[in-house]
Amino acid sequence: MSKPVRTAVFPVAGRGTRFLPATKASPKEMLPVVDKPLIQYAVEEAIAAGATKLVFVTGSTKRAIEDHFDVDPELERALAESGKERLLDSVRNTLPAGVDCVFIRQGIPLGLGHAVLCARPAVGNEPFFVHLADDLIDAEVPCLKQMAAEYADHDGSVLAVQEVPRDKTSSYGIVAVEEDAPGRQRIRQMVEKPAPDEAPSTLAVVGRYLLDPVVFDKLEKTERGAGGEIQLTDAIAAMLDTHPVYAYTFEGTRYDCGSKFGYLQATVELALKHPTLGEPFREYLRSRTE
Repeated sequence: MSKPVRTAVFPVAGRGTRFLPATKASPKEMLPVVDKPLIQYAVEEAIAAGATKLVFVTGSTKRAIEDHFDVDPELERALAESGKERLLDSVRNTLPAGVDCVFIRQGIPLGLGHAVLCARPAVGNEPFFVHLADDLIDAEVPCLKQMAAEYADHDGSVLAVQEVPRDKTSSYGIVAVEEDAPGRQRIRQMVEKPAPDEAPSTLAVVGRYLLDPVVFDKLEKTERGAGGEIQLTDAIAAMLDTHPVYAYTFEGTRYDCGSKFGYLQATVELALKHPTLGEPFREYLRSRTE
C-alpha cells in the first residue's frame, strides 16, 4: 500500500531574469495572477492534494515569500478596524490550520536537482511532491491531486507530462514511455533538453513531480549536466531501472508563467473566470475588439 504524500517542495531560489526589472527586488513567484501571487496558487494546489508540510527552497532575494505566508497582526488589525471582513478573511486564510511551512536556503544556485536535494532534511524518507510555481495549471481537479490518485494506484513515482512541438524539446526534459498496464505509461528513457533531432519523443515533463525518496540518493551522486547544473532529470533517469517512474498526462490547461506571454495568457484566462471580475472584464475585452 502506498504511503500518503504529505510534503510538497517548492524550489523558489531562481532569479526570474526573464521578468526583469519587475523581479529585481521581488521574487517571480510573487507575481500576481489577478489577485493572488503564483506561489499561492501553487500552495493551494499542494494542500488540495493532501500536503501538510510545505518546504520552500529559497534564495537571498526571496524574503517576500516567507512574509506572504506569515501572520501580519498589524495588517489584520487595520482591516478589522476598517470593517473589511472579506479582505481580512483572505489574509487570515492564506494557510489553513494544520499546515506547516519550512524555509531552507539554497546558498549556491546549482539547479533544480540541487534545490530538491537541499530539501532532504525536511522531507525525510517519504514520497513527496515537487511543484514549480511558474507552471500554473488550471484544472477542475488540481493537478497534484490527480497525480496523488495515480500514485495510489501503482505506488511508483509520477511525473506530469504533455506533448510539445518537436522544435521545443530543447526547453524540456523529454521522456520515452511504454505501456506496462492498460492506461499506465512507464518511463524507460529521460533526457534533459535534447535537440529536436535527438529527442526520444515529444512528451515533455512539466512542473509537477511525485517522487520516491530514493531520488535523494541519486541526486547525491549526480554530476553537473545541462547548463552546468545538477539536473533533477538526470537523477530520475538513474532511477528508471530499479524504481518505477510513470508519465501522467494531466487534465487541465498549463500556462508557462516563466515566460511573459504565458503569464499574460494566465492572467487573461483566470480573470475571465473570476467570480466578480469575469463579466466586466469580458465586456472590456469585447469593447477593445469591436
